[in-house]
Amino acid sequence: MNTEAATCRRCELGETRRSVVFGEGPPQAKLMLVGEAPGEKEDESGKPFAGQAGRILDKILEENGISREDIYITSVIKCRPPKNRMPKKAEVTACLPFLEKQIESIKPKIIVCLGSLAAKTIIDPKLKITEMRGKWVEKNGMKMMPTYHPASVFHDQEKMEAIREDFRKVKEVMELP
Repeated sequence: MNTEAATCRRCELGETRRSVVFGEGPPQAKLMLVGEAPGEKEDESGKPFAGQAGRILDKILEENGISREDIYITSVIKCRPPKNRMPKKAEVTACLPFLEKQIESIKPKIIVCLGSLAAKTIIDPKLKITEMRGKWVEKNGMKMMPTYHPASVFHDQEKMEAIREDFRKVKEVMELP
């Protein structure tokens, strides 16, 4: 699956990327985090959430006693859109089979959708993040929760507390038998 993604040319992003940022974490992780798309630092390193948003995410995980080594982190699309623009519908459609295979293979107990694109792609295309943020959704035997993307904190500092609150709920559910 990762090998197939490494040579993917299903959309125009395959022409401009440096790296395919497929995802990382244990293959049987209970918790999966799904972001939107790789940024510049992720494209350089090949690792998800390697830049500023990743530092915010790491801080929130640490505050909740969640080890990054115990979770699987990926994104809806695997290649960086130019200038970090939002992915186009065709790019999401082209990459979706990879994400679906990741979810099917890992079988996480919990999926946290980081940002509107991830939530709309995984949970419901009509989902409004401002209405559904922090609320659990049961789908395909998994608990799913949309929350704000860590990068949203750069534009609205108040979202930090909302994300923290959501990850406290995630930690509680992770500790259930």
